[in-house]
Amino acid sequence: MRVLVTGSSRGIGRAIAVRLARPGGHVVVNYLQNQAAAEETAEAVRARGATAHVVQANVRSESDLKRLAGTLDELDVLVHNAAIGALKPFDKMRTAHWDLTLESSLRPFWLLTKLARLAPGANVVGISSLGSRSYIPGYAAMGAAKAGMEALTRQLAVELAPSGVRVNTICGGLVDTDTLQYFAEGARMKQVALEITPMGRLGTPEDIAGAVAMLLSPEAAWITGQVIVADGGLSLV
Repeated sequence: MRVLVTGSSRGIGRAIAVRLARPGGHVVVNYLQNQAAAEETAEAVRARGATAHVVQANVRSESDLKRLAGTLDELDVLVHNAAIGALKPFDKMRTAHWDLTLESSLRPFWLLTKLARLAPGANVVGISSLGSRSYIPGYAAMGAAKAGMEALTRQLAVELAPSGVRVNTICGGLVDTDTLQYFAEGARMKQVALEITPMGRLGTPEDIAGAVAMLLSPEAAWITGQVIVADGGLSLV
């Protein structure tokens, strides 16, 4: 299996890259700045018998995306995980903050999918969050980007269906990663989620990786254009 996971040097991206590593497979580990973390992901991929290709690329750059897309001749799996953005109230946000956020999350979902050579029967998977549909303090730009990814999931699923390519997105609940430190109310968000999530815990990167793996399984062959919520029931309360 030939896999590309954007933003896979740590957190959810790393968990997905490692989960999808198979003996004899190839996994492209993409990072922006932290090469050491990317190499750690690569080592975990190799430990599972796959070949790791570590590629520095800024998903905001079309030339970088072209280079990233050309790492392997074809892809069986393309996971759009990279997300960089401003976490600010809408009235404190500058145009540059807005552009940074959408250019890092929404635009690559379209552009990298377009540039990549997808094998017949390949899978494209986006990583979204509950901020696409619910209020989160400071999440205006990122919420808009994630909502756009979910809308684009449906459009791409129809346009790519003739080639047998399926497109789906995982919408995750609150996942316990170091990203929470960048939220002004991160500690409170974590505490509230722990108190009200029906399953009684926060999500882990491995929870999201497991949901991605489920979508790639033969049992999911009839699922396309869907946004699958993986949140321990948080969105139900």
